[in-house]
Amino acid sequence: MSLKRFGVSLEEEILDELDLFVKDNGFANRSQAIRFIVEKNIAEKKWMCGHLVAGTIVLMYNQSKRDIVTKITDIQQNYHDVILSSSHYYLDEDFCLHITTVKGAAHRLTELSDRLITVKGIKHGKLVMSRAD
Repeated sequence: MSLKRFGVSLEEEILDELDLFVKDNGFANRSQAIRFIVEKNIAEKKWMCGHLVAGTIVLMYNQSKRDIVTKITDIQQNYHDVILSSSHYYLDEDFCLHITTVKGAAHRLTELSDRLITVKGIKHGKLVMSRAD
């Protein structure tokens, strides 16, 4: 069922960002992009539960910044109960792809992912998970 409501307003700078998001992601229009963002947000909120899930946390970073590897390791040590494996691949002299395979309560994996992704120097980070129960 589709329901149209009018009266939503956005500041000009947010609207400009939305238009860029529409263009960069190939959406047909703003409505389609907003629907995607809302549905993604709802799905991510559902993962804040205690369901048993499995997945991966993918990080991309410049490993020449020495502190970054230490910070990742320190964070992961506090989550040893949910980490199945962790490995990194050197994409070139400096750039590194780090993959952590995880299994546990959804809210715990989300917490781990948030802590890793917000480490200063992480260029890209993403958690992908699916129910495992």
